[in-house]
Amino acid sequence: MNIRVGFGYDMHRFQEGRELWIGGMKIDYSKGLQGYSDADVLIHAICDALLGAANLRDIGYNFPNTEDEFKDIDSKILLKRTEELLQQKGFSIGNIDATVCTEKPKLNPYIQEIQKRLSTILKIDEENVSVKATTSEKMGFVGREEGITAYAVALIEKQTSK
Repeated sequence: MNIRVGFGYDMHRFQEGRELWIGGMKIDYSKGLQGYSDADVLIHAICDALLGAANLRDIGYNFPNTEDEFKDIDSKILLKRTEELLQQKGFSIGNIDATVCTEKPKLNPYIQEIQKRLSTILKIDEENVSVKATTSEKMGFVGREEGITAYAVALIEKQTSK
C-alpha cells in the first residue's frame, strides 16, 4: 500500500456584497470572501491538500483563474473534480483534517453539516472528515476581521500489487 499525506492552505479577504461559503455551506454573515470562484476557503485548502498528496500540483494549476468556466464556480464542483483526479491516479481518500481560522462568524453551529457535506462529495465516511474552527486571538489580518484562512491535511492511499 502506498500512503501519502498532503497539506493545503488558503486565505481570502472579506468583500461586501458577496455570499459567504465555507465547506460547501452558505454561512449567514454580512460579508463574503473575495475570489475568482465562490472563494470557499475551506474547500480550496482541502483541494490543495488532496492534490498535493497525489502529486497533482495545486488548485490554481488544475482550475486556473484565467479560465471562464471557473468564474464564480461553486467550489463543491472543484472538490468533486479533485476527487475524480485522485481516482484516475488510483488513489482513495483516507481522511481529512481541516481548521478554519476566523474571528467572525462563529462556525461551531455549522461544523457538523459541513462535515456531512464534505464527506458526501468525497465519498468517504463522515468520521473521516474533521473540521475545526478557531480564532487568531485578535492578531493579524484574521484578528482584524479582514479575512479568513483555512488549513487542511489529507491522507490518501493507493493499493499496490505485490
